[in-house]
Amino acid sequence: MNGTPITAIIPCKDELPNIEACIESLRPIVDEIIVADSLSTDGTLELVESCSDCRVIQREYINPSDFKNWAIPQATHEWILLLDADERVSPELAAEIAALKEATLAQTTVSAYWIGRQNYFLGRRVRFSGWQNDGVVRLFRRECRYEVVQVHEEIDMSGIEVGRLKHCLIHHTYRSFAHYFEKMQRYTTWGAQDLYARGRRGKMSDLVLRPPFRFFRHYVLKLGFLDGLTGYLLATLSGISVFLKYVKLWEISLNRDRESEASNTESTTLPRQKAA
Repeated sequence: MNGTPITAIIPCKDELPNIEACIESLRPIVDEIIVADSLSTDGTLELVESCSDCRVIQREYINPSDFKNWAIPQATHEWILLLDADERVSPELAAEIAALKEATLAQTTVSAYWIGRQNYFLGRRVRFSGWQNDGVVRLFRRECRYEVVQVHEEIDMSGIEVGRLKHCLIHHTYRSFAHYFEKMQRYTTWGAQDLYARGRRGKMSDLVLRPPFRFFRHYVLKLGFLDGLTGYLLATLSGISVFLKYVKLWEISLNRDRESEASNTESTTLPRQKAA
């Protein structure tokens, strides 16, 4: 391929319904495809291994930022295009990236690029509901790393110049409600742990006020009502997610308080040693 070479990285686990289309969308514009697999068991690995232009790396999954930061240094080329398996490079974005490869990437001072996302929920296009301005940093230099958080990870942009591409990724978010709720369990747990690590503690006000405000924000302020039933469902599910996250934060706080009390009780009941 002409121009500055790019390595594509696809982190995945059990993504058989998605992986082939993701790879196919990358082929015209990248020079290396790495599938970072976290021990798939649904046939994803066998499909990828049958693709002669894909390299597989494997490791157990801990959380998104940890997994991506492990995969990035294994790229051959300086520039990386990282896609989740449920994302596709649109034809318009492919043409834009091809032009960057040809004339820009070799000499630019930019280290990373924001890319917008056109989102779909259960196969239906979401135009509002807080998703209308969705964007992620997905084209970046190999020295970039993700922030060390467990959820909503993004490239650490401190001290680097960041650009923005004009065209969007296609993002097929959830295949079913079962898929949504399975992912919700993981992400609300990680979100609660991140909050606790930042010094937050579970409070009744968070449980009472935050879920309905999240619904109102997505359905009214972010125009979710214009997405019809899909917008209503997304706003409701978002409120449920917030409630679960703060319930889990309250549970973590309670358990840590109990552990601290038990430790203090144990230290005060230890027999005193006699002086020699």
